[in-house]
Amino acid sequence: MPGKNKQVLLVEDDPNLGILLQEYLSHKNFDVTLKRNGEEGLLAYRRGSFDILLLDVMMPKMDGFTLAEEIRKDNQDIPIIFLTAKSLKEDKIKGLTIGADDYITKPFSMEVLELKMNAILRRVEKIEVQAALDEYHAGHTLLDYKNQRIIFKDQNIKLTTKENELLRLFFERKNNILEREVALKHVWQDDSYFTARSMDVFISKLRKYLKDDETLSIVNVHGTGYKLLENL
Repeated sequence: MPGKNKQVLLVEDDPNLGILLQEYLSHKNFDVTLKRNGEEGLLAYRRGSFDILLLDVMMPKMDGFTLAEEIRKDNQDIPIIFLTAKSLKEDKIKGLTIGADDYITKPFSMEVLELKMNAILRRVEKIEVQAALDEYHAGHTLLDYKNQRIIFKDQNIKLTTKENELLRLFFERKNNILEREVALKHVWQDDSYFTARSMDVFISKLRKYLKDDETLSIVNVHGTGYKLLENL
């Protein structure tokens, strides 16, 4: 896929398969972080920033289903593919019910896995650039996106273009994590250190704009990004 390498978290307890997959996907221009069990995988997920997750199901310390359930509590959108020797229909149904994008039974073709990953990532990218609406609602506040302003009761706050775009991302994803990399790429087309510091200033401004609406708050999600909480 063109552009910056996609970040992959691979959690696989079979050392031979794990290394083979890591080497193959690295050769295909993915950056792969390999972990050996569910607990290590969850820690790596919370500390890093990934585009797609490949999870073995039967692992020590924490199985893949439990790992996926923990991740889905924070992020409903990140793509997950289960890699498993468990071929029972009930297991596949469970995996898909948790929110997996695909479920691949071992042994499998690495070429097929790569094709599935690329198809899922293309679909996710199309979702991320969905057409903007004229208006968005969160709590008791209206974002008039078309005219770049916030309306709350008798307050009418004019926004800059970047403030408008950033707040749109929050309103689209209210009660879900807005990852720093997504915001930086969408609003600034850059993820450098200085741009990230600039975004922190914008976050502070948005908090001030929303402070009178007690149903809304922007909170930090450590190591990941931010979340607009709506408490109605």
